[in-house]
Amino acid sequence: MDQTILAVDDRGEFLEYIPKEVGHTGDGKRHLAIAVLLYNSKGQVLLQKRKHKIFDNIWDITGATHPLRSGNTDETMEEATERCLSEEWGIKQKITLKNLGFFNYFAKYNGFCENEHCFLMTGQYDGELSLNPDLGYEYKWVERAEFLKDIAQNPANYTPWAKEASRLLPEYLQ
Repeated sequence: MDQTILAVDDRGEFLEYIPKEVGHTGDGKRHLAIAVLLYNSKGQVLLQKRKHKIFDNIWDITGATHPLRSGNTDETMEEATERCLSEEWGIKQKITLKNLGFFNYFAKYNGFCENEHCFLMTGQYDGELSLNPDLGYEYKWVERAEFLKDIAQNPANYTPWAKEASRLLPEYLQ
């Protein structure tokens, strides 16, 4: 948790830089986050069972991260997404990304929390995958309609941000 993240208001306007721990303990402090969902040319979306301090061993979308502060620079949404895909999946090639919008959410569990202004980034990918075993347990490609149906019927099987992100998807990924 030694990363510096960007605290924001409910509209995503920058407030200050905070340690990642401050954003995720107690009631946290609202901060920028990114949820990533890859889809393939068959119309399937990529899901993983994430290794997570709070929401462990439940289904999530492809990836999740925060734009980070490094030195005197903030990562862009695209840079943070590319870092996420590289770290979580070993994907080094450039993917055309689309920002589908944002959502705010708060979820708390045993003194830890997620308090995020989260952007949903999507992109098509048909290449090789190598899920980082330190970050995920398993993965699967699922038909988009099947994913949306399952997350609506079985929300407890998914991370809080996956549930929120799924609400932005129906009109996209047709």
